[in-house]
Formats: sequence, structure tokens, C-alpha cells
Amino acid sequence: MVMEVLMERPENPVPFMVRWLAQRAQHKGSEGKMVQVGEADHLRTEIEDLKAEIATLSEKLKQAAVSEAELATPQISKQEAKADSDEESEGGLDDEEDFRPPASYYARGQRSSVSAEAYGAFNVKQAFTPPVYPKSEEQEARIRAVLQRSFLFNSLNSENIAIIVGAFVEKTTQAGERLIEEGEDGDVMFLVESGAFDCVKVLDGEEKVVKTCVQGDVFGELALLYNCPRAASVESKGKSVLWQLDRETFSHIVRDASAKRREDFQEFLRTVPLFQSLDAYDLMELADCLQVQKVEAGTRVINQGEEGDKFYLVEEGELVVLKSTDGKPEQEVMTYGRGGYFGELALIKDTVRAASVLTRTDSTVVSVDRKSFKNILGKLEETMKKRAGSYK
Repeated sequence: MVMEVLMERPENPVPFMVRWLAQRAQHKGSEGKMVQVGEADHLRTEIEDLKAEIATLSEKLKQAAVSEAELATPQISKQEAKADSDEESEGGLDDEEDFRPPASYYARGQRSSVSAEAYGAFNVKQAFTPPVYPKSEEQEARIRAVLQRSFLFNSLNSENIAIIVGAFVEKTTQAGERLIEEGEDGDVMFLVESGAFDCVKVLDGEEKVVKTCVQGDVFGELALLYNCPRAASVESKGKSVLWQLDRETFSHIVRDASAKRREDFQEFLRTVPLFQSLDAYDLMELADCLQVQKVEAGTRVINQGEEGDKFYLVEEGELVVLKSTDGKPEQEVMTYGRGGYFGELALIKDTVRAASVLTRTDSTVVSVDRKSFKNILGKLEETMKKRAGSYK
């Protein structure tokens, strides 16, 4: 019976044993043997003994399962520890690890920090209240003008720009003043309003100027983006004015907004029929190289006859295509709305612009440069050429 119980492994072994014994008794009866007085008591005793034996075997099975789990746990922990150790050797443990240089980013993708992988209250992102430093309207206008020329900030929306403007602290420097020291940890970045700054790096045992930052340039952001030590020292060449931004505001607004903007671009690109054949990786690459341009109504984005080096997508607004033939006045030949694209012919055929494109309303367009167009969208050239055949 024990062997059959272990083989069948019934959910409740007692009924199984009773049935087995009953069948056994019937089998004996069929052979013409009567159940003797006292045999029922003997069977009940046997059942109790078997129940006790099964309970003992079940307990041993549980202990064996626990032992197996305990043996497996250290192996998993060691693997996880090794993976965390390998990843930690490339950077710190805070959320700055999420933003790696492009090459390793594409190779491995974004990674949450070790601390961010914990469950419970420790995994809740703390509320952030950005600092606000009073400024005059003239100062705010100056900062906005500089931000518009900075690649790092020009994709932020108006709400985030307002937060950044409020969080900047004005700083003035004199000639020879060193703001950043190579190899040190960084907790601020700078935006140059006026003046010039030398970026100095130790090469072959001596400091050499590797770059000069001027109005509109940003420096000190790499340490905040990649959570790494300062890559170079930065020294003022003369009396200068710049704006200082703290790490926390940068991380919450600039870095996070850039990631959110990327996701928004990918969602937008998925709505464009032209890109339906692109895989997720191509869309990610395309989203990363898009440049945002806000254009007022009545502005020419491209002009017929000019050389073209960009491909455009309409994110918001309405634009019209104007074309002049044989020296005649321009005629409206088609319109573009959200998801429309233009400027591809000059890149595909390596010719000048075949028509002009004018904004009918305030619009937002995003552009891709010639190199990125060829690398990412080269596979779509045939589709674009077929569509070009429908142009008037």
C-alpha cells in the first residue's frame, strides 16, 4: 500500500487507503474467504500505522524540498551579486546610471540602479520640489535666450523651461578662476551667458586646453549625465557671467524630460505610416536623432532651389507646399498635417529642393540630418520614391 500511495500521491491519502483496503477485502471475499471476527480491528490498526508512516514520509519530503531550495539559493545570490558587482564597477549606485554614453546605451539599454530594484517604500521615487531663485524679467529673458541655443535644453517644453529658469543661480567669474577640477565629483553644471572658459585636461603630464566654451555652451553636464568624475578642468578666461544648475534639478527635469521626450517621439513615429516597417530598434535610433523646431505661422521651413540637408516630420500644425514652374508664380500643390513628411527628395536624389514649404499655422516640426537619414531610413528610400511619383 505504501508503495502505491507514494506512486499515486493522492491529495488526501486516507480515503485512498480505505478504498484500497476495501478492494483488498472484496478480493479476498471473492476467493470465498470470510472476514473473521477481529479482522476489522486489525485493518483499522493497519490504517492508523500506515497513516503515521505516510505522515513521517511527508515530513521527510518537505525537509528534502527545503534543503533543495536552500542549496539553490546561494547559487542564485552569487550570480546576482556578480551581475550587480559587474554593473556597479561601471558606475555608482544611484539613478544617474540610467544615462550611459550612446554606444553602451544601445548595446545594453537603460538599466535601473540596484537601489531602484528594491521593493516596498524604498522603491518609491521621492517628491521633488525645485528651488526657485528670484530674477528680474530681463534676467529670465536672457536665460531663455541662452537655453534656446543649447542642444541640451532646446527640446524641453515650456513648463520644464520655466522650472529650469527658476532654478538657475547667477554666478560671475574673474580671469583665471577655476570652476571645475578634473577628477573631482560634480554636483552642478553651468550655462555660459557671456565670456569664455577654457577646458583644460592633463595630457602627457601637463595641462592642455582641449576646448573653449563660449556664450550658449554648457559644461559640467557629463558628470551629472553619466555619474562620473569631472573629465576636465574649466577655467575662466576673463570676466564672465554664467548660470549654475544643481544636480537634483538637472536629474529630475533635464534628464527625465529627455527620456520622456524620447518615449513621446517613439509613440509619434509609430503613428506615421511611412515608419510602420521599422523595428523597435530603428524607431529608437530615429527618435534619438530628431531635432525639434517650433515655427511661427507664415515661416518658410524650406525654399525651392536651395540645397537640402535635412528631412522633416510634422509633429503639430499645418503646412503648405508651394511650387513654381517655368518662372510662374508659386502655386499651392498640397498640405501637410501631423505625421506628414517632406524634404526627402533632395536627400534621396542629391538635388536641390523641388518646392517650398510654408507654415500655415504655428507648427512644430522635427528634423533628421542627412547622415542619420541615410543610416536609419535608407531602407525606406524605395517607398519614398514611389510616393514622390504622386507629387505634382
